[in-house]
Amino acid sequence: MHTASKVFTCNSGTEANEAAIKFARKVGKTRTPSGDRHEIVSFHNSFHGRTMGALSATPNPKYQKPFSPMIPGFKYGNYNDESSINDLVNEKTCGVIVEPIQGEGGVNVATSSFLQALRARCNEVGAVLIYDEIQCGLGRTGQLWAHQFLPQSAHPDILTTAKALGNGFPIGATIVSEDVAQCVVTGDHGTTFGGNPLACRSAHYIMSRLSDPDLHSSVRAMEQLFRQRFTKLQATYPDHITEIRGRGLILGLQLAVDPTPVVTAARERGVLIITCGKNTLRFVPPLIISADEVEEGLAILEQAMAVVFEHPQKILGTKGQQEMAPAGR
Repeated sequence: MHTASKVFTCNSGTEANEAAIKFARKVGKTRTPSGDRHEIVSFHNSFHGRTMGALSATPNPKYQKPFSPMIPGFKYGNYNDESSINDLVNEKTCGVIVEPIQGEGGVNVATSSFLQALRARCNEVGAVLIYDEIQCGLGRTGQLWAHQFLPQSAHPDILTTAKALGNGFPIGATIVSEDVAQCVVTGDHGTTFGGNPLACRSAHYIMSRLSDPDLHSSVRAMEQLFRQRFTKLQATYPDHITEIRGRGLILGLQLAVDPTPVVTAARERGVLIITCGKNTLRFVPPLIISADEVEEGLAILEQAMAVVFEHPQKILGTKGQQEMAPAGR
């Protein structure tokens, strides 16, 4: 984000996105005092947080329905659908929030042309463009920020980050351009513990590690290891594995079947895998993972898939693997 000017520090990713939404609303009110410019645009399969503003920007019934109705003024579009942008983002839009890579939604990668089109449309109507890099940023893609592959003309006005920023300690941050910062005055927003010395000193050190070019090179190298093994798995099980997605060390294997048995079999053999989206296995290992650890983990994944996809009645499950055990055993 080449226009970064000021940073609001808070305690979590959802707080960082709440701040971004509020700042976008404030910019809209500043540019259009009548209040007509107030809508926030987000995209299907996104995940921006669990507090009410961020939740309202997360169009997933699983998360929204228990707490409905949502806050008014939110509109939803289809990710990577450039043809709908002009209708979706208009003179009523104060902000657009988008993940360069959707994590929870299935490890879906935004195309360069889609993000550039969003940037151009925001410029046309005077809306703020927000990139949510809470999961995909801070070295996860093999660059410090996931949007670094874009030309500067497609960079955001606001960038949100958290998760890796504290390496387990609570901290989030909302990074804004000078144009946005000028619209936000003392008293517009606040946080009790945001900016505390311990969290910020920790984040300062962690940023020095996460911005290391050697770490980024290692992430890209480990990505290639994953992809090589994934490609072999896909060739072995073409009817079960339909797509490999992601960048760096945020990767997804799209399955044509329910992934739960694979997750169970892998767990019982010593590897924890999580799911996302619809039938997607998500791989977000530590950025410092070694080649030996990648090979060991993927060997176990191959064993798990063999159990589930080939002959569950012939390969013995490990102790406690009742889910995979043949009936009567």
